[in-house]
Amino acid sequence: MFHRSHLSVLGQRVAGHLVEVDGYWRMDETYIKVRGHWVYLYRAVDKAGQTVDFFLSRNRDVNAAKSFLRSAMKNTRVPTKITLDAYAASHRAVRELQEDGERPRRVKVRSSQYLNNLVEQDHRRVKQRIRPMLGFKRFDSAAITICGIELAEKIKCGSGPQTPVPQLDSALAQVRTWSGPVAA
Repeated sequence: MFHRSHLSVLGQRVAGHLVEVDGYWRMDETYIKVRGHWVYLYRAVDKAGQTVDFFLSRNRDVNAAKSFLRSAMKNTRVPTKITLDAYAASHRAVRELQEDGERPRRVKVRSSQYLNNLVEQDHRRVKQRIRPMLGFKRFDSAAITICGIELAEKIKCGSGPQTPVPQLDSALAQVRTWSGPVAA
């Protein structure tokens, strides 16, 4: 079984071999518990339901939304459309990124409660893995564990490595057989 510190290394090694995400993003935030306090998990998925990126923040505000969008656009291709829910801070963050020139003008932003059902359903998958753990004791442990959950799901659903990664063949075979919650 993997130790938590191995998940970030595994994620970095596999990252170059993953299928690229679509340009249509759905972005939303949800809550998880860390040391008895709620923290905010910003997530974006593409039109096909593949995770674009995630960001764990202690605050739910414009700065957290901007940090998430910067991180997501840096790590993947720039989206064509971003669908947001009605949360005003996310809309303001996108608008400020465009005013600062960090978001290309060709990126369309729309608000739709129903199109975001895909990301809402995807939150359920992450929370089902986290629920048996009864929350986390440390913020960084939560981030690493969520990274492992996302990576395991990408590999399990077939959006994982499309080109062989020789050092990881046995590790990936083990990840594909995971059916229970990832240990924290």
